Amino acid sequence: MSRTVLVIADDQGIRVILEATLAFTTDWKVLMASSGSEGMKTAQAEQPEAILLDVMMPDIDCISVFRQLQAHDSTKAIPVIFLTAQAREVELKALEELGAGIILKPFEPERIANQIRTLLGWLN
Repeated sequence: MSRTVLVIADDQGIRVILEATLAFTTDWKVLMASSGSEGMKTAQAEQPEAILLDVMMPDIDCISVFRQLQAHDSTKAIPVIFLTAQAREVELKALEELGAGIILKPFEPERIANQIRTLLGWLN
């Protein structure tokens, strides 16, 4: 079953790696947004089945983006997985309580699709 995943990350390298890796290892449609505001618009217009949200972005922090997604009826049910290089236990626990899970950067491209499937319970 094909799924749609939105990646919201300001780092072009992260977007390129995720887009290429997910295109190669899955049949998912992968949407890209380079900022929180672009990600919000894309999420509302495209209704992806999951969002990968980079924690560190210059225009708006991930918690604000997450809260905006939660505030809209059209996006509040979309599961969010946080991408972060921050490995402090307190920050990880706070993020984990908000979203569907966390994937630590640097991630292993060959494993990322399975990590996403596991966090979201997408067994097929």
